[in-house]
Amino acid sequence: MTDPNNKPRTVICVGDIHGYLTKLLNLWSNLRSQIDPDSFNTATVIFLGDYCDRGPDTRKVMDFLITLPKRYPNQKHVFLSGNHDFAFGGFVGVLAGEFEAKETWQEYADNEEREGWYKGEGYEKMHLQGRRWGGWIKAKFNAAKGIDYKGSIYDAAPTFESYGVSHGSSELMKAVPEDHKKFLADMVWVHEEDDVCIETQEGVKHCKLIAVHAGLERGKNVREQLEFLKARDARVPKVTDLSGRKDVWDIPKELTETILVSGHHGKLHIEGLRLIIDEGGGLEGNPVAAIVLPSMKIVRDTDNFS
Repeated sequence: MTDPNNKPRTVICVGDIHGYLTKLLNLWSNLRSQIDPDSFNTATVIFLGDYCDRGPDTRKVMDFLITLPKRYPNQKHVFLSGNHDFAFGGFVGVLAGEFEAKETWQEYADNEEREGWYKGEGYEKMHLQGRRWGGWIKAKFNAAKGIDYKGSIYDAAPTFESYGVSHGSSELMKAVPEDHKKFLADMVWVHEEDDVCIETQEGVKHCKLIAVHAGLERGKNVREQLEFLKARDARVPKVTDLSGRKDVWDIPKELTETILVSGHHGKLHIEGLRLIIDEGGGLEGNPVAAIVLPSMKIVRDTDNFS
């Protein structure tokens, strides 16, 4: 939709935050300074997921995000679940729906020892990803990222510590406030917007927008994927659209005039209508970025606009 003056609405897509409060606050301040107040205060803001882990301030990041609807009542806020948030929710027991936990473990049981799955209080009823998230990975060094693991394969130790408990402790289930649990429980796995404007080399296009943390899986029916994601069925051991890599990189061929926006991949990648906004990758030295539509302007926490 456009306003009566035919001014396209502003859509802001914010990449993975990963527990870095200062980066988030700086990015938000830069977005406010770079977008005119009317457009900013009525913008649709889509957070692309992965609010926790790696950085030191997960609890404070969650506090900030939870307050946004009251502080900016005329904005529309969308909080997508990332694979890290899904796993956090699995650990504290707030994933939607009823599932038999062991059914989520069986396919990947050969990895249990190497990944050091959580086996403390409550593990019997815990989703696979919650067990992986709260576990202790045996390898100390993450060769893919060139840094040491922080507790688990998800680098979850800083999240535990932000709530005042040691990594892998069942005390986290009590330490996480109820409003944080509700926030985790309410996150959507996919979001769709109609008639989003985007500036291209051929001029301004009016497109549908689909936002999902990692992307849509190649070779699978798009409509069926969207229905599955909307249902948030946690009976599966992993959700490829939240955690995949190469198999969710491209826009499915059956989608036309559709913007597909994701985070997750540790890269800033813009190719046509495929937007991947995760310049930070959860690494301390990398920026957290957002993209503003229709202008396609990239705004980072590290920008100095003075």
